[in-house]
Amino acid sequence: MKITITKNGPYVVSAGVSLKEVDSIAGGGGVTAYEEKIDHGKTDVSTYLCRCGHSANKPFCDGHHAKIGFDGTETNDRKSYDEEAELIQGRVYDVLVHPGLCATARFCDVGIGFGRALDRGDEDDKLYVGKAGCECPSGKLVLVDKRTGQKIEPILDKEIYLVRDVPAEHLGPIYLRGGLQIVGADGFAYEIRNRVTLCRCGESGNMPFCDGSHLGCRHMEIE
Repeated sequence: MKITITKNGPYVVSAGVSLKEVDSIAGGGGVTAYEEKIDHGKTDVSTYLCRCGHSANKPFCDGHHAKIGFDGTETNDRKSYDEEAELIQGRVYDVLVHPGLCATARFCDVGIGFGRALDRGDEDDKLYVGKAGCECPSGKLVLVDKRTGQKIEPILDKEIYLVRDVPAEHLGPIYLRGGLQIVGADGFAYEIRNRVTLCRCGESGNMPFCDGSHLGCRHMEIE
């Protein structure tokens, strides 16, 4: 199961991957959950997902990338997560934070916010930090067990969520769950991670990964 990036074109999803459209649900100042809206089932042939953001048949490609002269050059530095993540110590958990990965999903904005909850560490904070750290779709946040030093990751099925950021009234990223392989247009195999978000607005400065640019795109507004 993999997703392959084509040069200045769409993402190609291999057969056997579950594809779902989901809405983000807001609460407490941030996003608290994803709610499934459309289940496209498992892909049985190669499926082409829009990467330029201009398809009239989103989430699927309709060839608009060629019409607009889309430049989908991969600009990510291709370093591993561990090379760039910073360890921040908390009261109950420690957390690794990658400064270059953020899909502006806002799981970390609930209540008093992830940073303050990490520092405070009472029972409610422990539950919230655990939830936010494991549900951050971009994988920017990864919890670390303070006793063992081991990373804490949720168990996820291999599937793709096509996110609709309902509170922000914009289409969000392509959320890869469960460790799907990403292959670059030049054949480069990106590090396999449990949680990754890919750009589908065509405007990210960290291609192929989402950097939240969709929130400023008129063509990504939910109609």
